[in-house]
This record gives sequence, structure tokens and C-alpha cells, in this order.
Amino acid sequence: MACNISLSEEIFRNGLQHSKALSLPFLQDPSLPQTKFSKLLPSPQFASFSPKTNYAAGLRLSLPRSKRNFVAMAGPGSVQKSDEEWRAVLSPEQFRILRRKGTEYPGTGEYDKFFEEGVYSCAGCGTPLYKSTTKFNSGCGWPAFYEGLPGAINRTPDPDGMRIEITCAACGGHLGHVFKGEGFPTPTNERHCVNSISLKFVPANSSSL
Repeated sequence: MACNISLSEEIFRNGLQHSKALSLPFLQDPSLPQTKFSKLLPSPQFASFSPKTNYAAGLRLSLPRSKRNFVAMAGPGSVQKSDEEWRAVLSPEQFRILRRKGTEYPGTGEYDKFFEEGVYSCAGCGTPLYKSTTKFNSGCGWPAFYEGLPGAINRTPDPDGMRIEITCAACGGHLGHVFKGEGFPTPTNERHCVNSISLKFVPANSSSL
């Protein structure tokens, strides 16, 4: 349901006092009580008021960090480089796994037993792939996740039809394989078996999120 919020803002700058009334469209978020709408209004610190910019900024600043965190996604196939360009930005081992579909030895990866809060992004292009809340200890020797971020991961059957490869949807970098029906107590009953070297972890308290 849409409603109108009428607000009056007083701006003091260079000794001049200016008042104006604005009427802004606001789509009511059912998760936020209407009684708290006032907390979502722009802060008076914004001397130059613009409904398209400062209003959004005031809304973002008024929400707790847990509500403000979001993950920006890259479009499918949006990152394309030649082998020479990839070799220039990846280590030899990263190139072998991400671009040549290699596999790291089990139990040797940086993130196998790593369970900090944050987001795992593609080591090749930086596109967010997995939230840490979907990571679990499968005991397989590689990082395991029960689902990826929406639209972030492509699935392609291996040529022999035995396994399903998972790749970064943005750059095509090889991540590993996904397995179904193994009986792990997860919401999806899937295991994304991912090479640590294909990932880059971004902590939850990082300004990148």
C-alpha cells in the first residue's frame, strides 16, 4: 500500500533560513511498523534535500547495520577477459583452477574449516557467491555450502554426465561441483563442493558489504 508523507525541513546555511514542505511517495514495508516511519525520514544534516538521493541516504542511515547490509550482484557473463588478461590478475594456481577447471587437494584449502561471518566472493571477479550462513562442515575436505546467492552460480553437467559443475555466473570461473541427496541436514539437501582458491572471503564488518 502506498501512502504520502508530508514533511517540513528547515535549512540553515549562510545565515539564511529556508522552509519548504515536501510530499514523498513511500511504499510501506510490512516488516516496519508505521509508528516508526519518523525514524526513516532524512536527517536534518542533509542541507541540500533531494527526494531521490538524500531521502534514500536518510533511510539507509536510520536502519541498523543488519538491515542495511545487502549484496550487489554482477550480471550473468558481465566479466569477460582473455586468457592473457586472466593470467595477469590471477596467480598460477588460481588460473589453473578458475580458468582450467582444476581441483585443489582435499583438506588443504584456506576455507575448509573456516566459519567466520561474512560473504564468499569469486576470487576471479569479486562477484558475491555465498553467504557464510549457508556454509556447513561436510567433512569432504573442501568448503561446503547448501546454496548460493540467487543468480550468482551457473550449473553445467560434466561431459561424462557424472557430476554437475558450478561456475561463477559473472565470469565463468570454475568453483567446483554440486551434489544432491547426500542426506546432510540442510534446507536444500545439496552440497556445493567448492575450491577454497576459487573464493575470497569478505568479513561481515567490512565496508565492502
